[in-house]
Amino acid sequence: MMVESEEQVLQARREWKSSLTQDRGRRISELCKAKDWQSDWFKRWCNELQEPARFHRKQWEFIYVMESLWERGCIQKGKKGLAFAVGSEPLPSIFANYECDILATDIYPEQGKEKGWTTGDQLCFGIESLNKRGLCTDAVLRKYVKYKAVDMNDIPADLNGFDFNWSSCSFEHLGTIKKGIQFLKNQLSTLKPGGWAVHTTEFNVSSNEETLDNCDTVIFRLKDIERLVKELRSMGHFVEVLDYSLGGLQEDFAVDILPHTQETHLKLQINEFVVTSIGLIIQKRKSYASHLKSKILGWFSGKN
Repeated sequence: MMVESEEQVLQARREWKSSLTQDRGRRISELCKAKDWQSDWFKRWCNELQEPARFHRKQWEFIYVMESLWERGCIQKGKKGLAFAVGSEPLPSIFANYECDILATDIYPEQGKEKGWTTGDQLCFGIESLNKRGLCTDAVLRKYVKYKAVDMNDIPADLNGFDFNWSSCSFEHLGTIKKGIQFLKNQLSTLKPGGWAVHTTEFNVSSNEETLDNCDTVIFRLKDIERLVKELRSMGHFVEVLDYSLGGLQEDFAVDILPHTQETHLKLQINEFVVTSIGLIIQKRKSYASHLKSKILGWFSGKN
């Protein structure tokens, strides 16, 4: 019997799939695909955002984060949420309508200005940046949402006790792939045991070898994601199964080349690479004792 190599297994995961419009009923760690725009859950959150559905990966990222957290019982009264690199995202104002207590964080304004993030509402200057669409009343916003400047490369130790956290295409801007991976490990310290994290980032569609690293925007490869997931799981954390299928509807084959028109924008060109968004869903281990027990059982069963 032929045994597949690790590379063959990974390559198989990258194959285009034929089941393009079926929904699993629950979000997993996956790539942005056009089929999601056909789903009821996607339309529901478009209504909450008060914007029409459009084939743009930024819209997908916001809705993927909201639906993933909703499915896991995070978006409800009394839950505490933490946003990283929030910019002027609409999510804090939407979550405030559900009476979630949100701490929105972003890079220190001086650092953000140095990086040129003052254009396109990429930088948060305080609570006034977080309800530009008027998705909740000012009173609701100020009751449930707070703001704090935070460096994602240096998360304060006292930032903890949250039920969930999220970021939308942010940790690829931390300087290197290594720093992005370290952030995804460090951010778990902000969560309660069993808390949920949902993060999106850039995914390299065109290469599992060549990529961008050591620059303002890095691009994660499949092997980077696989390494991260393996390390998180070895630490006892749960990571939703990964689906690397790229989609097969007409919009999935379109690449928004330079200069980007932003019309069909699920996949785009960055330098010589084709890139899309990937969403990762992670649950912090519920206790060290349960992690140790599973490791011991694994040793006895020969799985570790």
